[in-house]
Amino acid sequence: MRFFVVAFLAVSMTTAPAENWTGFRGSRGDGSSQESDAPIRWSASAGVAWAADLPRGGNGSPIVVGNQIFVTSAEDDAGKIRSLLAFDADSGELNWKKSVNFGRKMPTHKTNPYAGSTPASDGKHVVLWHGSAGLFAYDTAGNELWSQQLGDFQHMWGYGSSPVIVDDRVILHTGPGQRVFVLAFDLNSGEELWRHEEPVDGNGERNSDGKYMGSWSTPVLTEQDGKRVAVCALATRVCGFDVKTGDVLWYCEGIAGDRGDLAYSSPMIEADQCVMIGGFQGPGIGFRISGTGNITSQHRLWRNERNPQNIGTGFFLDGHVYRVGAGPNMIDCLDAKTGEIVWQQRAGSRPFWGSIVFNGKHAYATDQAGTTHVFKLSPTGYEEVAKNELGDSCNATPALANGRIYIRTYGKLWCIEGQR
Repeated sequence: MRFFVVAFLAVSMTTAPAENWTGFRGSRGDGSSQESDAPIRWSASAGVAWAADLPRGGNGSPIVVGNQIFVTSAEDDAGKIRSLLAFDADSGELNWKKSVNFGRKMPTHKTNPYAGSTPASDGKHVVLWHGSAGLFAYDTAGNELWSQQLGDFQHMWGYGSSPVIVDDRVILHTGPGQRVFVLAFDLNSGEELWRHEEPVDGNGERNSDGKYMGSWSTPVLTEQDGKRVAVCALATRVCGFDVKTGDVLWYCEGIAGDRGDLAYSSPMIEADQCVMIGGFQGPGIGFRISGTGNITSQHRLWRNERNPQNIGTGFFLDGHVYRVGAGPNMIDCLDAKTGEIVWQQRAGSRPFWGSIVFNGKHAYATDQAGTTHVFKLSPTGYEEVAKNELGDSCNATPALANGRIYIRTYGKLWCIEGQR
């Protein structure tokens, strides 16, 4: 078995060429970057190349394509107008903005404003999901290419999954709500290619037992037996979808827990092993990506019933998973074969909602106070390198590109050059 996407096992000691950051958790969708010379120290007053004002706060992260930074934002507190903004990567000037006038206020939580999704790009197209306002594709100059109206997705906590581009298609996990789909669209035309409708047990916000439910998970790409597979955590199970046909090749159960059926983060994959942590202090599971159908009994390696609150996605490296906690504000390390916690370290004063990114030397994770923690990934213990404060609320994930770090806080988009 050969896999299309693997974790970042090793990085050359020489400086890697600059690369784009084209989607949620980077161009490979696993949090890895080849920007080995990224900054490690900065503050709001030192090491900042520029900081551009944003219309509203949001949890969607920036992406970097060539000399442009793309990020989403609502234009008003009610989310009736939602926009894609393109900034010049060198100057921070706004190149263009494209807005969708949705005209209605949808339910969400105050911690998840109406910009919960990260765009995706192949270098020519920029695709973004505005939740109930629709799926849109633009070229990098801001010309609209196509759009898809998929209906309303109502949940008291709003929306948050992001599109993924693979080859000639866009994969999107919609929801949460009464209607939950995983779909594929032709990247060039917007034609729907396949659709999987996931059964919903309950009203979309609570299951039939009256407990919270929903998934905000972004799919992760891998390869199994020569097929490209989109691995997606739904509310009760992790599914492997054939990217070409939409068939569910396999699924593993176990992330539904006694507190509800919730998935906030994305699956983490290394070689043929996958680890997924449920939301709201829910269960964590580890399993081998192998076989077909329900692989739970044959290939699930472990299941932990209760975990720290998990919203941001961790990083899988050399048989260990490194996680950041959304309550308590803990960074920890798990043995991926057993699920046992190897070490735990309380970090900073605020929880983490953003995901870990890793450039082969250092890991980066930004907490809700806008402080980016830089540390080493080691199973022997937590090794802090730096703490970098911006002093603004942040639920997004840093983007590493062109020797810089781009961070979206609630008030600004920051370009960090910092100290190496």
